[in-house]
Amino acid sequence: MSGTALFAYALALGLAAATPGPGVVALVARAIGSGFAPAMGFVAGLIVGDVFYLLMAVFGLSFLADLLGSLFTVVRWAGAAYLAYLAWRLWRAAGDPARIGQEAGRGVVESAVSGLAVTLGNPKTIVFYLALLPAIVDLASIGAADVPLLVLVTAVVLGVVMTPYAALASRARFWLARPGTQRRLHRGAALVMAGAAIWTVGRAA
Repeated sequence: MSGTALFAYALALGLAAATPGPGVVALVARAIGSGFAPAMGFVAGLIVGDVFYLLMAVFGLSFLADLLGSLFTVVRWAGAAYLAYLAWRLWRAAGDPARIGQEAGRGVVESAVSGLAVTLGNPKTIVFYLALLPAIVDLASIGAADVPLLVLVTAVVLGVVMTPYAALASRARFWLARPGTQRRLHRGAALVMAGAAIWTVGRAA
């Protein structure tokens, strides 16, 4: 695999990741609602989901995506349901300062699972790896030694693009630390999370 092809892939991935979608929206809401560490767990889940679809494309498993179309629909609905649950929990926490603190302590693993669910059910991610990627990179030219490099580039690019979203959104929580403002932030995060759930199931794969 040439350096030019690798650069083209990294550039296309970076642009696609930076484009607002359910992943970015849910990440921002997670950062506002729970803080930076859980938000980075969410980013880790996003990366794992992207790597899954990357490997499917590289190893010629796009036919599997077609065969399992109904399964991806189930995954998308499950991811949306989980986002809706998080939105409900954030909204309830907004009315109780003690519960706001509890939400801030939610674990990284839970956030990673939600990030993975969002990515696996995200039509934008599916289209990028299973439809656009073959037009960007000659998949036939990818050797076994190229796969770890592609995985590394994927992780680095997504980390570079998504971390600022998480950092800025989580920092807003501490800039606006008054209880009334925290309630508004959590309710805003809940609405954003609910919007991401609706977006996830409203887009056709």
